[in-house]
Amino acid sequence: MSHLIILHEIDEHDNDRAVDGLQDRVNLLKRLTGDIHEEVECHNRVLDQMGNDMDASRGILSGTMDRFKSVFETKSSRRMFTLVASFVVIFLIIYYLTR
Repeated sequence: MSHLIILHEIDEHDNDRAVDGLQDRVNLLKRLTGDIHEEVECHNRVLDQMGNDMDASRGILSGTMDRFKSVFETKSSRRMFTLVASFVVIFLIIYYLTR
């Protein structure tokens, strides 16, 4: 009978150690999942900010393209562009001929 009591006490002691080991693992996993959650939240904030910055850049680029189009839609602007381009081409030709 005392042999059974000793085995029962050993089993309870092993179970207590196993429970303590499991509790340590659960606590570790809980900390890890908390750290992962914080990291994900941080990355989400960065991605949201990057998305907002991209939207702002897209708006600025769109406005620039609209202004660029309006400049080249008027005839006088096209003439000015043609005149400037002609001067640049003539300058490059003279530069390469004199070298």
